Amino acid sequence: MLLLLYFEFLKIGILAFGGGYAVLPLIQQFIVEERGWITMTEFTDLVSISQMTPGPIFINSATFVGSRVAGVPGSIVATIGSVTPQCILMMILGYFLFTKNKKFPLLDKILSGIRPGIVGLILIASLSMLQNSVFYGVFSLHSINPIAAICFIIGILGYGSKKINLIPLVGLGGLLGILLAVFLP
Repeated sequence: MLLLLYFEFLKIGILAFGGGYAVLPLIQQFIVEERGWITMTEFTDLVSISQMTPGPIFINSATFVGSRVAGVPGSIVATIGSVTPQCILMMILGYFLFTKNKKFPLLDKILSGIRPGIVGLILIASLSMLQNSVFYGVFSLHSINPIAAICFIIGILGYGSKKINLIPLVGLGGLLGILLAVFLP
């Protein structure tokens, strides 16, 4: 199981271009859908928790999934698997870019082509989490979680206007969740 964890997160790490949010669809596909190590609800919770803890979302996700699948050894192995490709890539690129002081126009063109795909991956992950958290897993007006929808709308408006501090908004969402759990079990 530990080898399987390592190689799953190594595979995701190799494909992980564009940062933490861009890797979310890969985690969803390989860990949630193919392996079934966590559910979609746990995946959404994992993303929320990963935002509250320090560190990159991919590493936090690997640690969480590894712990869930194989305890502390699993979290260590999954985390190492997730960072192995980036460590190797950064050592190679760092050597050529910083010690040789060279420019690579081809690399710039490759990265400019990858960026729009990364935005698409982030959008896919966002829509999946929106479906799971606001619509109870089904995009339908009859399946809307009203508190989650209100928090979502306030968050979008707050982000768009830049006048609402998003940290208290997250706290408000947590408080509303607690109130719902207490008064509407």
